[in-house]
Amino acid sequence: MTLLTMQSRTSGLDDAVEAVPRWSTTSELTHQLFDGHERGHLHGTWRALIGDEVFRYRPGLTSDQRVAESYARLKLVNACLDSPVSLARDPRMLASLHEWTGVVDGALGTLAGIHYNLFLGSLLDHDGGEPRDLEEFTSMRRTGTFLCTEIDHGNDAAALQTTCELDRSTGGFVLNTPTPGAQKFMPNTSLIGGPKSGTVAARLLVDGVDHGVCLFLVALTDEDGPRPGVFVRPLPERVGAPVDHCLTAFHQVRLPREALLEGEHGRLSEAGFTSSVGNPRKRFLHAIQRVTWGKLCMSGAAVGLSRAALAIAVRRAHLRTISGPRAGVRVPLAAHRSHHGRLLKGVAATYAMTFLHRAVLARSVAHAPDEREEVERLIAIAKGWITWRSREVTVECRERCGAGGLFSLNVLADLTQNLEGTITAEGDNLVVWAKAAAEMIFGYQAPGAAAAAGAAGAAGEGHRPLSELSHLRDLLAEVERLWQARARTALRTGPSGNPLARWNVASSAGIEMVRAHARLQAADAFLAAIAGTAWPQARALLEDLCRLFLLDELSGHTGDLLAENRMTPAQVRELPLAVDALMERLAPELALLVDAFDLPEAFLARVPLAGGAPSLMLDEFLAAPVRTPAPHRAGVPAPGRPQP
Repeated sequence: MTLLTMQSRTSGLDDAVEAVPRWSTTSELTHQLFDGHERGHLHGTWRALIGDEVFRYRPGLTSDQRVAESYARLKLVNACLDSPVSLARDPRMLASLHEWTGVVDGALGTLAGIHYNLFLGSLLDHDGGEPRDLEEFTSMRRTGTFLCTEIDHGNDAAALQTTCELDRSTGGFVLNTPTPGAQKFMPNTSLIGGPKSGTVAARLLVDGVDHGVCLFLVALTDEDGPRPGVFVRPLPERVGAPVDHCLTAFHQVRLPREALLEGEHGRLSEAGFTSSVGNPRKRFLHAIQRVTWGKLCMSGAAVGLSRAALAIAVRRAHLRTISGPRAGVRVPLAAHRSHHGRLLKGVAATYAMTFLHRAVLARSVAHAPDEREEVERLIAIAKGWITWRSREVTVECRERCGAGGLFSLNVLADLTQNLEGTITAEGDNLVVWAKAAAEMIFGYQAPGAAAAAGAAGAAGEGHRPLSELSHLRDLLAEVERLWQARARTALRTGPSGNPLARWNVASSAGIEMVRAHARLQAADAFLAAIAGTAWPQARALLEDLCRLFLLDELSGHTGDLLAENRMTPAQVRELPLAVDALMERLAPELALLVDAFDLPEAFLARVPLAGGAPSLMLDEFLAAPVRTPAPHRAGVPAPGRPQP
């Protein structure tokens, strides 16, 4: 039962004639959000999966039990696949897997991304020698993990210290952790989930020569524990869904010759090591290129979490009633602008995030070879903006649901915590954006209007209405150009002879340029989706949502745009009024807009806040065995259940 159906039952709006266009509009929005005619192929399996009862939240489990539950669910995912190898080779399917499974189990998304993308994908991408037998990994008799980051080397992983030295006497290798700081930091290498193997990033040493970082296939644990020379220590619990993160070190671990993952970045023969990929840093980046796909997966997970948070919060907003303006009258929370306005902004941003994610995925699978660096930068920028923006949306949804949103049974609290992992995974967002900014300050030309055109066309700009989508898009492009100009000026005029000091002067403006670039890419993806929408009612809704998104994103830049003659004082004053008018039009459609997110009813029915039965929040806990309370101080009664 959708929220629209629930509303019609409670309000008496059961006119079948009116229902037809609303349902058609919802279907058209869903069609646009979920890859059109490829929706069934890309999303159908995972959408159906998360409705299964095996994904129901179970209270009272320990952290280790929850980790074991996530590994069991990973095997369930594997059982749904016709070909795990095909999944590992398809970035769109990998990202879709994260979009849906992260909603019900954040750890499952983490484990799946590591096993299928980072581990199995790395084995498939390296083409050295005879084809590998992958059956023990595709059957999940052994789970794959990925060991790259070290305690002392995170975002600068190209400088890691783990070594793997060729042993001429055997033709194999010897894997070592030379210092405490070289221990591999937080791979999932515990005994939970069964035997594991990993792709380990280590410096290849041949006859005393360091050839840079390569990947090696290493059997880490068996049923009885770690393999000889492999040392595993569990790390403390972290925020979000628990994963068996560990410190992992190696001492004289002997590996066969075929353990080295070879490819274009490097091959080892009797004649020595050869590579067709530039310097050691480029070889390293080529070896771990699956991290780029991992960024796409993190973006997918984040947009999925945003959609789920909004679906729950919007249902709650319509189901929860409070005292109205007259005695005896109750109104839903959704009737208040202070409540539905914040949710509408989140909906607009989440549509934009979803369309951006789809556009970036499309470019990632269809770009020309000479576009690789640009596309990889776009993937990184989009991951940063989507994961940060998703956190804002989910936190807002949690707050709008009050204290009930703090319970794990109601999902929202876990969504907000799990987003922290997407922000940090596959490269810390701020570091990734700083790198993008350094490349884009002079290596890219922002598409905003030339500075001279701002003064010459001020009168014309002032007459373009704030309802015109192309105008709002151009204003956002101008914001990007302004920040790029500031970053260029700062870099040119910064302290001479001190590269770090010059970068420090320019970095803040550079990062704002990247932020504006991400929002502009999202706006373009949104406009492209509108252009491809056939149903008139759906198209009109998307246009209003896009206006709301653009006006909200521009609201913090009106001073700059006014100073550059791109907005008039009257337009600056008009902007908040235009936002309010959009909310007035969109508020009645809030339920329809989130119904288009297509969350399975079986999932939503398990969330008390979304199902209209808040008492269910406590049912499962009250049904649990009563534990004897600890002794209390004399005169202070022990807590217990209220007596009837």
